Amino acid sequence: MTLRSTLDFLLYDWLGAEALAARARFADHSRETFDAVLDTCERIAREKYAPFNRTVDTEEPHFDGEKVILPQATYEARKAYAESGLLSAAQDYEIGGMQLPYTVEAAANSFFAVASISIGSNLLTSGNANLLMAHGTALQKEVFALNEFNGRWSGTMCLSEPQAGSSLSDVATRAVPDGAGSESDPLGPRYRLTGNKMWISSGDHELTENIVHLVLAKIPGPDGKLVPGTKGISLFIVPKKMVDAEGNLTGVRNDVALAGLNHKLGWRGTTNTLLNFGEGKFPVEGQAGAVGYLVGQPGKGLHCMFHMMNEARIGIGMAATMLGLAGYYASLDYAKNRPQGRPVQGPKDAAGAAAVVKDAAQPQVRIIEHADVKRMLLAQKSYGEGALALNLFCAKLVDEQHTGDAASADEARLLLEVLTPIAKSWPSEFCLEANSLAIQIHGGYGYTRDFPVEQYWRDNRLNMIHEGTHGIQAMDLLGRKVLMEGGRGLQLLAGRINATIERAIQVPALAAHANALGAALQQVGAATKAAWATGQPADALANAVPYMQAFGHTVLAWVWLDLALATLADDAALAQPASVGRMGSMRYFFHYELPKIGAWLQVVSTRDATCASFPEDAF
Repeated sequence: MTLRSTLDFLLYDWLGAEALAARARFADHSRETFDAVLDTCERIAREKYAPFNRTVDTEEPHFDGEKVILPQATYEARKAYAESGLLSAAQDYEIGGMQLPYTVEAAANSFFAVASISIGSNLLTSGNANLLMAHGTALQKEVFALNEFNGRWSGTMCLSEPQAGSSLSDVATRAVPDGAGSESDPLGPRYRLTGNKMWISSGDHELTENIVHLVLAKIPGPDGKLVPGTKGISLFIVPKKMVDAEGNLTGVRNDVALAGLNHKLGWRGTTNTLLNFGEGKFPVEGQAGAVGYLVGQPGKGLHCMFHMMNEARIGIGMAATMLGLAGYYASLDYAKNRPQGRPVQGPKDAAGAAAVVKDAAQPQVRIIEHADVKRMLLAQKSYGEGALALNLFCAKLVDEQHTGDAASADEARLLLEVLTPIAKSWPSEFCLEANSLAIQIHGGYGYTRDFPVEQYWRDNRLNMIHEGTHGIQAMDLLGRKVLMEGGRGLQLLAGRINATIERAIQVPALAAHANALGAALQQVGAATKAAWATGQPADALANAVPYMQAFGHTVLAWVWLDLALATLADDAALAQPASVGRMGSMRYFFHYELPKIGAWLQVVSTRDATCASFPEDAF
């Protein structure tokens, strides 16, 4: 199966995306317009992205002391993406958008991710602008968000600091009012920021006219000290180049300086930076301090930033998914063409016992004929296509949240809350494992740069860290998401899973799998209660990652069972290779993957303290 045929099945046969056109917001659309968007993005990805994936990996960004130098291919790819209109695809017509369902936008973006995840900063630019549309003033939307949507400017997210990492409570960047009249600046209350931000993707480049940094910083209290914890964090727009209230560049450089580039294992085509704010290298009006404009209310910055962070987390899940699928496609092609080994035969030896024999006189077979290679291919297929289905399901929840009736929108919101840690972290772990299996299928060639699979693995290894590490996502899931609103989100998800089980149990070919999923769901529910039996967060969260692994596998088993129901609904297509492939992937996941949850949940249910209590000096 190609990516396009997989997307067509998921969008139309499984999710029923065509029905979205019946909603007022999407009334101008149809399958024809959706397909036209997919066609355009598939073509741009094929022509402008895929041929240069290795180029941007080997020709890393470098700083000449004045500007960041990138390969010409990056400029051309970014220009083609911006001209496609996809940056503003889901926005209103009035601001140049297409009012496209996010479900279709997410599917369209998958072509770019599978072609070259390392080119461009489009994920952050869209997320930055979307945050401003939700929390910015009318002028902030007009000046900053709209110029990001139209491709003139790009955006970043500036959270981490060298001394703080993921601990946002320890943010030390300061923001002080910028003198008399600063509170009435038309672009928002104006502040001067000083501090350092680390790991800023696309933090400096020449791809666009300007870069809009969204920066977390703390406003000192009356005593001049920063408020401890996250409650003191505010959010600021800090443009690389100063602009006026009409969105024109003023010719003045803001006091934001590139301190250096981080040299990453993967995603090498995207600049990753350390930025210094307010060090005085580029004084504005004769004084040091980066000029920033407050977004929302003081002290509410983290609330605003989570709008972008959650969007980025789902985007990272999709990135991990597509890297997993890229490796699968490459290793599938290799396995179909690489001759090695001979079929196993089984005559009995002199004593009458079975013996494994290979006839060296026989010609070699292609490695795809070996059972263990098929196992590795099936694992990749089940991880990658299952994760893609999950991510598109989450994208449809976004559409439901924005265009459904009040009850459906609220359910979608809560389901998305529960599923976001899974949508981000499950692909980051298991599609990385898919990339490892792709290397294994290539054998010795797999870890050479002559084949693409080693790059896919390197690119994907970053995603367990991007936008909140694996452990942070696990604590968010078990420590907050399954408990929020009295556990209603978990109950809603269980209701969806049980509805699939009830349908599948009526189908003889799926009944056993439905029962297995039902048992798994019961185990997850019991483990959730057992983890919190003492009421102590330290007890519950000590094994949050195994909990998330089991929870994620249960969700993916549900997805696969639901996909199987959609596959069986078309009798005429059952004999087609694509349908056989989906059913086989479903069986693989239930036979080889779902049974793993027992071991993961055992330590959760018993609140095993092996790791938490291990003494430091014993390592």
